[in-house]
Amino acid sequence: METKDVIFELRTKKGLSQDELAEKLYVTRQAVSRWENGETVPNTETLKLLSKFFDVSINTLLGSPRKLICQCCGMPLDDSTTSKESDGFFNEEYCKWCYADGEYMYHNMDDLIEVCVKNMSSETFTSEQARTYMKEMLPKLNYWKQYKNLDGAEKFEEFKRKLIDEINALNVEGMPKVEKLNALVGGYINLKYLLPNGMSVKFLDDNATYLGNQLECEFGGNRCFGIAANMDFILVCTYEENGENPELVVYKKR
Repeated sequence: METKDVIFELRTKKGLSQDELAEKLYVTRQAVSRWENGETVPNTETLKLLSKFFDVSINTLLGSPRKLICQCCGMPLDDSTTSKESDGFFNEEYCKWCYADGEYMYHNMDDLIEVCVKNMSSETFTSEQARTYMKEMLPKLNYWKQYKNLDGAEKFEEFKRKLIDEINALNVEGMPKVEKLNALVGGYINLKYLLPNGMSVKFLDDNATYLGNQLECEFGGNRCFGIAANMDFILVCTYEENGENPELVVYKKR
């Protein structure tokens, strides 16, 4: 699709007139009309505003001329997996697992490889094949090429170490010591807990990224411990396979 068609489709899906869209973007109706007629293309700043307003990437607005991949893990990107800055604007260089709210989530290539291998391996693609592939591919990506020049890596690792210490200090019975925290998107770990009054509640934001891990119970059985944490809180729960029958163990404000 061309940009003119993309803007028209997005506008009509929202049920907006050209006047209404123009008002939200602080432009004239004539400008919107020229975009949709293909006479002009929005400038860079207006594309950013359109991107944020419609919740699509600039690449999508331009008709997807580029095949985007995450420059940290190599994942193909679409609008649902592309990362965002803390101000809500898309960052088309990374997926939301590798970069969230202005923070890079991985500073150790081996840590990222182990997380990816768990998700990539299958009956037809062994864990060793996945590991070999990632070790060959990751160094070619921009993030790892420029990693040594990134700011904040040491600070972020210090934050993770502090979180690990706080989680282990909870001394949750049956939970092994936490040694590592990975980036986890809320939508994949946002379990629904049953309250004593019969109501159910979720504690996480589906669109936010947390640091967490899954640990097997030291006492055996079919329940695992799940951990999710950020700057504001630490959550520890238990659940059965595929997140069934979750129970909240700890929810602690930091």
